[in-house]
Amino acid sequence: MKLSILTATFNRGEFLKRLYESILTNINSGIEVEWLIMDDGSKDDTENIISKIRGENRIYIKYLKQVNQGKMAAINHLMNYVTGDLVIECDSDDYFTEDAFLYIKNAYEESQFERDLYGLCFLKYDQKGQNIGEEFKNEKTTMFDLYFKEMEDGEKAIVFLADKRKEYKYELEDHENFVTEARMYHKMDLKYKIKCYNEPVMVCEYQKDGYSKNIQKQFKRNPKGYFKYFQEILVEHDMVGVPFKKRLYVIKHYILFATLTKRRDLLKDVKGLLNKILIVVLFVPGFLMTKKKFRQEKEHL
Repeated sequence: MKLSILTATFNRGEFLKRLYESILTNINSGIEVEWLIMDDGSKDDTENIISKIRGENRIYIKYLKQVNQGKMAAINHLMNYVTGDLVIECDSDDYFTEDAFLYIKNAYEESQFERDLYGLCFLKYDQKGQNIGEEFKNEKTTMFDLYFKEMEDGEKAIVFLADKRKEYKYELEDHENFVTEARMYHKMDLKYKIKCYNEPVMVCEYQKDGYSKNIQKQFKRNPKGYFKYFQEILVEHDMVGVPFKKRLYVIKHYILFATLTKRRDLLKDVKGLLNKILIVVLFVPGFLMTKKKFRQEKEHL
């Protein structure tokens, strides 16, 4: 059994040693490891730090560099070098829990013959040892159902089955450099499921300049990808069982990004009469609110 760890990094060299140490803590779990790193155009000491780590020759590390294109392009490129049975993405400022690989190994051995799976899903903890979100309610689910029907709101760690993961990639729109990971997850959900384990495998530390802390900036910089994300929810997914509050969240953001990307044919291929009614009712106020908000933001620049 082999685990491929994928890390996209940009000016986070100071954190990579901590992630490396967490991998070493787990290497006696019986899992072979490869760590694939894409340097997304860093200007700090990342290359020298990785060189020193590789010199220890403790684990296999492949270090690559690209002109800055963003995390998603970096992960897409790294997937070309994956040789493991399992794949996990770990941000440069995150790290693994002490028993992470043992949890992953046990889960894989238990579920490796379940052909309906694309991944094993685990908990993420913060640095205080608190679960980021809630424990799983169901043993098997999809990422769409987990967040839109079961109402989870915290982060999870997915260990992908490599053969299934290689069928997909992060789809970026028209030179944008970011898209929510959920867009790819939702496409995988249409064919496969995830199996859930209430055990922590990763610790997260949110940085002031990270994606999670700057989500509004990502919305403005990457509206086409976000429009496609919300459009695909309304076109491809069964909304039966989605609470009204969550359905309203999807519709409002669909209108927001339709406004930003100047889309007009919003009802095309949308599933469900209720969804279509909500789009018609909310379009004008949503359009006006979006225009007002972004006009005010420009005035403050």
